[in-house]
Amino acid sequence: MNRTEQLVSWLTLSQGQAPQTLALAAADASVRQYWRATYPEKSFIVMEFDPAVFDCLPFLARQQQLAGAELPVPAVLAQNLEQGFVLLEDLGDVTLASLLNAENAKAWYLRAITLLVELQANTSDDELPVFDGAFIQRELDICREWYFGQQFGVTLAGKELATWERSCALITMNVLSQPTLFMHRDYHSRNLMVQNDQLRLIDFQDAVKGPIAYDLVSLLRDAYLDWDETFVLDLVIRYWEQARAAGLPVHDDFGDFYLAFEMAGLQRHLKILGLFARLNIRDQKSQYLADIPRVFQYVRQVCLRYSELTPLGRLLVN
Repeated sequence: MNRTEQLVSWLTLSQGQAPQTLALAAADASVRQYWRATYPEKSFIVMEFDPAVFDCLPFLARQQQLAGAELPVPAVLAQNLEQGFVLLEDLGDVTLASLLNAENAKAWYLRAITLLVELQANTSDDELPVFDGAFIQRELDICREWYFGQQFGVTLAGKELATWERSCALITMNVLSQPTLFMHRDYHSRNLMVQNDQLRLIDFQDAVKGPIAYDLVSLLRDAYLDWDETFVLDLVIRYWEQARAAGLPVHDDFGDFYLAFEMAGLQRHLKILGLFARLNIRDQKSQYLADIPRVFQYVRQVCLRYSELTPLGRLLVN
């Protein structure tokens, strides 16, 4: 029995009938695939994965936690972890990324910010992995190994390696100094679905206890689309005001929060440079190459704004 036949057999058993159609709905940057199973009066999404490669338990734990906090995550309807199938509520095909334009972006982003504040205010980080110094360094090492090493064939050594290590230490120190809470870790326009004019939240299984500014910078300095700096600054202020009003442990001074936003973004975007290079080289997913220049520009801009990061900026350009 091949994989598709396995899936149809499981759906027939769990739903009492075979689906009318079964079509690939999406494949993400990980090892999961998503299938849409249609029935006469409804449809479902099946998250399909190799149990030997993908641990589904964090996904189920976070779904249960977020659903319990009445956050808009897809319902889990059935599961077979041994075979690698989870049946989910079908949220449709419309991502926030697909809807955004110059006219509607502010209204949608304000709604996404409100949802982020609700997420942070209503979910505990007690049982989550900690986004600590070792975690941060592992992510930065992806940049060194895959962006420098594999994409450009550069092995950092001597003064260049010292510059890289000093920069990593500076970034890590700033990120670790931030207040921490529930951190989605990939809160951006492709992970926010729009269903019946409402935002729905997906891809939350990698949540950690991490810095307060990280999810906001994931949203506003998105790896897949960019906005004017003035527009982004206005939205950062809006978030900061909402977060303070909600009692979140945000910085008292906006300047301190904006620095935290910049540094969390720098750490994230250095990692993404490495991830996109790895997706291209190792996984033959060349579509991510088109987004590297945008992410590189985010990194470059932050390095230009802070003198202590000028050496890192030069290293990336050379």
